[in-house]
Amino acid sequence: MSRKERNLFKELSSGVQAMREHREGKVRLRKMAVHPSPTYQIKVTLLDSDPPIWRRVRVPGSASLARLDRVIQTAMGWTSSHAHMFAAGAVLYGDPDQDWDQAVQDEREIRLAAIANAPGATLIYEYDMGDSWRHEVVVEEVAADAGGAGVGVPLCLGGERACPPEDCGGIDGCYDMLERLRDPGSDDYEETRAWIEDATGGPFDPDAFDLDAVLTGRLDAFSDLDRDSVRGTSERAAR
Repeated sequence: MSRKERNLFKELSSGVQAMREHREGKVRLRKMAVHPSPTYQIKVTLLDSDPPIWRRVRVPGSASLARLDRVIQTAMGWTSSHAHMFAAGAVLYGDPDQDWDQAVQDEREIRLAAIANAPGATLIYEYDMGDSWRHEVVVEEVAADAGGAGVGVPLCLGGERACPPEDCGGIDGCYDMLERLRDPGSDDYEETRAWIEDATGGPFDPDAFDLDAVLTGRLDAFSDLDRDSVRGTSERAAR
């Protein structure tokens, strides 16, 4: 009997001490293991573009496909004005609020790492179902996230050539327009030039790619990281 009483006394004393430490802010929280998301390096190439129009981006594997859509839009230079869809094999992913005529899984619920978990994994990203801008999305590297400034933040590492104008009729329509622009003497040269400059906000150079413009993307998919360090990384990634 006395033995039980001594144990009860110790338990009560321990509880009182714990309450005192809590009031004094001395409670030590248990450290929990954190397993950071791996970092993916992916290359996005506009299919049927010749020479290729591409972007290389870094994105956390925990990013949803909805987030990846914003990253691709910003990196490529699209304006997010049309519907889009991802395809991994026979499975389609997209915005569930769109009116699809086929089964589409909710892109907000699917993480990149869940459907592309190793280098070489490939997705198809289609933007604007009318013009059908189809992109090949290839996982180039998967690296453990070691922490540090900027880690886990989507980032464009490099790319080549300008994004085509929106609503120009797809890749074939784009090249038809560029062909007309090469002939100032053609009947529709001025009309084509005026249309494309209105669509792109100025003279259009199909060979131009401005990394700084991507990093300050209006869709806010990328963080405003240090330009100099990013530029050095981009030069290495583009090689």
